[in-house]
Amino acid sequence: MNALLNIEILASLLVGLGALECLPALVAWIYGEPALPYLLSALPPLVFGLPLLFTARAPDRRMRPRDGFLVVAVAWGMVSLFGSLPYILTGTLGPADALFESISGFTTTGSTVMTDIEASPRGVLFWRALSQWLGGMGIIVLAVAVLPLLGIGGMQLFQAEVPGPVAGKLTPRIADTARRLWFIYLGFTVTVVVALWLAGMGFFDAVCHAFTTVATGGFSTRNASIGAFNSPLIEWLVIVFMFAGGINFVLHYRILTGHIRQVSRDEELRFYVVLAVVFTLLCWWTLARSGAPDGPRSAAFQVVSIMTTTGYGTRNFEAWPHLTHFLMLTLLLTGGMAGSTSGGIKTMRLLIGARALRGMVSHLRHSRAVHSLHYAGRTVPDGVVSGVLLFFLAYLGLAILGAIAVASAGYDPVTSLSAGLTAVGNFGPGTGEIGPTDNFGHFPAYVKLTLGFCMIAGRLEIFTVLALLDPNFWRN
Repeated sequence: MNALLNIEILASLLVGLGALECLPALVAWIYGEPALPYLLSALPPLVFGLPLLFTARAPDRRMRPRDGFLVVAVAWGMVSLFGSLPYILTGTLGPADALFESISGFTTTGSTVMTDIEASPRGVLFWRALSQWLGGMGIIVLAVAVLPLLGIGGMQLFQAEVPGPVAGKLTPRIADTARRLWFIYLGFTVTVVVALWLAGMGFFDAVCHAFTTVATGGFSTRNASIGAFNSPLIEWLVIVFMFAGGINFVLHYRILTGHIRQVSRDEELRFYVVLAVVFTLLCWWTLARSGAPDGPRSAAFQVVSIMTTTGYGTRNFEAWPHLTHFLMLTLLLTGGMAGSTSGGIKTMRLLIGARALRGMVSHLRHSRAVHSLHYAGRTVPDGVVSGVLLFFLAYLGLAILGAIAVASAGYDPVTSLSAGLTAVGNFGPGTGEIGPTDNFGHFPAYVKLTLGFCMIAGRLEIFTVLALLDPNFWRN
């Protein structure tokens, strides 16, 4: 293990986090709010990070797979911990609630413990949105540059998709990939800010919602989320941008570089588009049949919001017919494309799992035939298929763990299971007592911390955390 390089990377993250925590101070100053709490929040990560950054210089610049597991897991826990300080020092939230809100932000989950969001200081609202935006970029880099080389449940398939040279060393590839993806991410964000501002949002609201839309995080500056603006134009724009955020960002890169035909042939993208269209039509049909006043815009908004695990809302979908609840639950498990900012199982794994199941059924009918699974024109190794199937089991197991923690506090099965699934899938609101008009503030502290662990584990594709908990990981 390259300990010095790991410390250097983590120290760099701390220094960067400390610098970014000064931005809410600027926002607070602009709007006439106290800026000192945010400046004090920036001190601890800078005090811890700067000395390590200048002393931990690793002569060996190679990062091995075990280093990758350790760094990504520690980094998400570390930034969540230090990222809770603005909530605490401004007096907005207590320690347990602040840590939950911070984890929810950086993992782009969008679950909140705040009861009156609009009463919160502008600096806090900006920090909530910024944390999701930073987490979204971190997720993209993790998904397309780190996890493929670590072999996380089928993510190896990304090795043929990530732009840039294929290298045996992890660090150069991350740097090359991150530079390109940051450029796309920044451009995408600016586009959303301008579009929402021109559509009638105030500039502050446009910036915050652009951050959380691109990151498919769902934190809003309004209690009623996007529905508070009562604007069909804004809703349609958010639908488009949420949908785009759920697309593999490598495909965005390929579009910008003129490889449109290659993108149009992407199997996962086609599956993603078909799912969105079919579920929107089913939801719209169900609403029309029941005589509900909500039309195609409401159906499309909720389908895309849940499918991309953004969690925005324009309507209380718990008041919709029961069939729509089942459709929403199915989409919650689905998630967006791999390599996007969305959570969930990911459509790539669903495709591989479905083809593996079809191959198994075919093998029962023709036991002597040799069956091979193909994806994107390549034969998928048996180890990848096994990894995908094991990921399904680990995903559901972790969701059940979260549900048990909630149920132990006396909550009903619907709320408990919904909380577990939304935490692991990084979705946000659920059903029952954590529906779109509720929040997570009524949970006991130990439940919030358990769900926070599920959020981080779900965001890191579960196996990363499981590997760190395995004693063999540290022995060899």
